Amino acid sequence: MEFADVVRRRKMVRTYDPDRAVPVEMIDQLLEYAIRAPSAGFSQGWGYLVLSEPADRERFWQATVPSGAVADSWLTGMQTAPVIVVAHSNKGIYLDRYAAADKGWTDRDENRWPVPYWDIDTGMASLMMMLGAVDSGLATCFFGIQPEMMAGYRAAFDVPDEYTPIGALSVGYAAADRKSPSLKRGRRQIAEVVHRGRWGTAVTSDDAVAAGAAVAK
Repeated sequence: MEFADVVRRRKMVRTYDPDRAVPVEMIDQLLEYAIRAPSAGFSQGWGYLVLSEPADRERFWQATVPSGAVADSWLTGMQTAPVIVVAHSNKGIYLDRYAAADKGWTDRDENRWPVPYWDIDTGMASLMMMLGAVDSGLATCFFGIQPEMMAGYRAAFDVPDEYTPIGALSVGYAAADRKSPSLKRGRRQIAEVVHRGRWGTAVTSDDAVAAGAAVAK
């Protein structure tokens, strides 16, 4: 599949074919894509928990859904996913890496970091999996674990304290799915989000090309 088609076809899918298993080798390939993602200092401070056995997936939903919660259409659909991959970041690996001799910092001070790159890098690695899934004919949805459910999730799967779950990927073959109502908001266009040369100067790429041609004359 052409890369442009992969990007265009990527979407959040919330309902899967429960009778169509995802081959182990396909999940392994997605994880291979994940570890090719960029990371600050090549720290690679991520960790993935793969849940493909029915009992493990059931334990995941029991640990992450509040007791007594009503199973709405979102949850009912998501629970049909044959695979769940939980993405974790490890801040300590980054702090250690940048305290190494070749980086020049002499401490592990978190305040040196303008943003939490450990979370950003793990998110980028997860997106690599999502794009790879589209290319393989699979579907995914990236979703979070609520703060009040974190302790239960950690206990259920023995997740070490140094690893923080930043989100989970449901993976499977798409089934008939309802579109998110949020899509009615429409996709913001380039002219609305891009600033060229100075913030607040919303010049389209076509305008920029035309201006360049005029200068060339």
